[in-house]
Amino acid sequence: MTFLLTLLAAIFVLGPLIALHEWGHYIVARLCGVKVLTYSIGFGPKLFGWTSKKSGIDYRISALPLGGYVKMLDEREGNVAEHEQHLAFNRQHPLKKIAITAAGPLMNFIIAIALFWVLFMTPSEQLATRIGQVLPDTPAAIAQLPVGDKIVAIDGHEVQTWEGINYRLADRMGETDNVSVTLRSDTKADSPTKTYQAPIQQFMQGASQGKDALTSFGMIPWQPNIAPIVGNLTPDGAASRQGLQKGDRITAINDEPIKDWISATRIIRDSPEKLLNFTVLRDGQSVQLQIMPQGKKDNLGNDYGQIGAMVEQSEIVIPDAYKTTVVYGPGESLIKSFEKTEQLAVMTVSSMGKMLSGMIGLDNLSGPITIAKVAKQSFDISWEMVLSTAALISLSLAVLNLLPIPVLDGGHIVYHFIELIRGKPLSEGVQMVGLNIGLLLLAGFMVLAIGNDISRLF
Repeated sequence: MTFLLTLLAAIFVLGPLIALHEWGHYIVARLCGVKVLTYSIGFGPKLFGWTSKKSGIDYRISALPLGGYVKMLDEREGNVAEHEQHLAFNRQHPLKKIAITAAGPLMNFIIAIALFWVLFMTPSEQLATRIGQVLPDTPAAIAQLPVGDKIVAIDGHEVQTWEGINYRLADRMGETDNVSVTLRSDTKADSPTKTYQAPIQQFMQGASQGKDALTSFGMIPWQPNIAPIVGNLTPDGAASRQGLQKGDRITAINDEPIKDWISATRIIRDSPEKLLNFTVLRDGQSVQLQIMPQGKKDNLGNDYGQIGAMVEQSEIVIPDAYKTTVVYGPGESLIKSFEKTEQLAVMTVSSMGKMLSGMIGLDNLSGPITIAKVAKQSFDISWEMVLSTAALISLSLAVLNLLPIPVLDGGHIVYHFIELIRGKPLSEGVQMVGLNIGLLLLAGFMVLAIGNDISRLF
């Protein structure tokens, strides 16, 4: 059942993005006077579809849901009647070819901007960007960032939400340098600020790999102060087997003092299959226990530890100083949607460059399985998360397709620019060599990405 729901979520999110990408190629081709033969969602054998009586275009859904294509009349792919030669793609001016080829990725950019625009216009109550806790032995701790101060900028870029902070920090993945954090202690918008320099070393790599950017950096939002008292235990959990009891108060783990439940769970989650020394207070007496968290995998394949202990539920009240309502008007939302799209596009390209240079591992590359799992997870959270996930995937499709690899749109655009400059296209032999190299590169990336996906499952 979970597999079916994951598949349906992926189809629901990816299907429209692929269809609109191909529609971009399709509509610009028709506007440029090129005859379209086939509009297909998916590759391979035709599952179902129809042929337009007016235009003769074959609209179809195909068996392999890994993309789609628009087939146009082209003399390189078969004989073209003399009276239709002016409708063939290969007979068009290079600028028309560039417009048709670029229209697909451009459509994905437009989708991302539109979805971000809707999200920015949706009022939301969020945690204010005040530092709730600084984790020990992290860049934030080394820089001595004060708890309670409001984060107003990262590396000189203004931030208004924790999501924005997370993106700015994630953009520094793999780097060894300083992160500039600008804070304001007063609640007044015009009060003075202070900038701190936090040193990072191979950020989010090594022992921090798999952790989110905020945890790796060590500054996290406000979290409720829940007493570290065990409320319930699962019968087959590591905690129950190793002697932890309901009502025990955890006071230390590996000699690190524990003041709240969230601190305890963070250590446990970061220690899968590692033996931990627990100190608990039971009936006024200090008791020593050794517990090894069971290794689990989250929906994205990251390892985490679990001992099967839960806290009693209690009402959580967020202090006013740590709450804020984020809302923008239509105009400001549109500007912010363009800014966010630009920021994430640059970050995506930067991450690809870091992978190629070895600054970050190729295991950060994700494929269709991870995308499907993320889509399913977004449906479990909220409609806003579904739109956000769709926007991010659409943006990724746009950037990926614009890479100068011959088999992708970006590679074809390079060919058309060369034709524009030379006054004639490259020879078919040269183009085929490039396409074959592109296919090998793309196949290699797909094998690597799917391999990473599979490794995250086990």
